[in-house]
Amino acid sequence: MTHDTDRDRPALALARETWRTLEPYHGAVYFSPEAASRYAELGVDAKTGYFASRSAALGTATADLVIATFYNFNPQLVRRAIPAAWEAATPEQFASARLAGIDATLRRILGAEVDSPEMARAAELARALADVAVGHPQGRPLFAAHAALPWPSAPHLVLWHAQTLLREFRGDGHVGALLTAGLSGLEALVTHAAAGDVDAGVLRGSRAWTPQQWDEAVQGLRERGWLDDGPDVALSEDGARRRAEIEDTTDRLAALPYLTLGPADCAELCSLVRPFSLAVAKELLPWAVGRLSAGKA
Repeated sequence: MTHDTDRDRPALALARETWRTLEPYHGAVYFSPEAASRYAELGVDAKTGYFASRSAALGTATADLVIATFYNFNPQLVRRAIPAAWEAATPEQFASARLAGIDATLRRILGAEVDSPEMARAAELARALADVAVGHPQGRPLFAAHAALPWPSAPHLVLWHAQTLLREFRGDGHVGALLTAGLSGLEALVTHAAAGDVDAGVLRGSRAWTPQQWDEAVQGLRERGWLDDGPDVALSEDGARRRAEIEDTTDRLAALPYLTLGPADCAELCSLVRPFSLAVAKELLPWAVGRLSAGKA
């Protein structure tokens, strides 16, 4: 399929806005105290619970498989969690714990809104998006594994599961774009931080890279022309262009469900979900509040 960049840009922008508006609603599970409590009941800490619950759809995944599909975590961090997690509980138990945790979190934060007509309509639209993606699993292993999980019945969980699928659909495509650009998982994090989107310390710490490993990646990217040579770690002009190309490729690879649903339904979905995402973000993801409050994804 060929693309006219200028012609496609508005449609791709709407697709990206829809994904980003819904993303805090999904992302709450990674910061949910209720989910962490469910993992603790299975005998593991929150970090191990993250790796086990997100990879549970793959079955008793090896550490190498999790490293490959999650992409940007320090392999040593993954190996501390996997496969030891499967000695504590089965993948099915971790998947159930994850769903129970986000159920409790959303019910606590949203209250009666989980049973509202707006939630039911949002769930209907989001599932329609996800159903389009389900028909295109090729080259998207983490997405395909999650797509095989049973759908929950409650509308607020249907919405969450639909966005989980769309998130992994996009994420698998993003990994492909990073590989094509020649960026390792660590280098991808460095360029992400250099673009000014997320603090470098947050990215390095949450993915367990050492300062030395981070600095070596910075030096390597400078030698390859991705970063400026100044005192600050910033993208060069060429690096900014290449990073934009990665994001553009990711948007194109993720766009099909949104383009199929159409602009009117995407706009309705954003309008319905923004208050839910904002409520979740205010408690668990404060960095997302500004964009949501401004009506931007």
